[in-house]
Amino acid sequence: MPRGEIDEAWIEEAVRRYRRIETLQAEFDQAVSTVEVTVRSPDGLVEVVVTAGGRITDVRFLGPLHQRSPRDVAGSVQAAVTAAADAAQWAREKLHNETFAAYRPLAGA
Repeated sequence: MPRGEIDEAWIEEAVRRYRRIETLQAEFDQAVSTVEVTVRSPDGLVEVVVTAGGRITDVRFLGPLHQRSPRDVAGSVQAAVTAAADAAQWAREKLHNETFAAYRPLAGA
């Protein structure tokens, strides 16, 4: 194509791809806010449910607390929350890979 001419087909393809990316991004954003992962503290005392976006939606104590010191309970909560943050990141990455797996960059990009 001579210099200075506009490649209409390339522009149409770029616009179509941009719209598809917008759709995929909206799907990804929705999934991040709704997909949940459940983790437990290493001692099994605390269970945390977290969205892929990192929002904790539930915390459960799975055993009696009266037999444990406040320090031990706090350690279990901290361990479960840390695991929840790691699980949320893992879920986001998995969702991102699944959502955008078919996307390929424009030629030459």
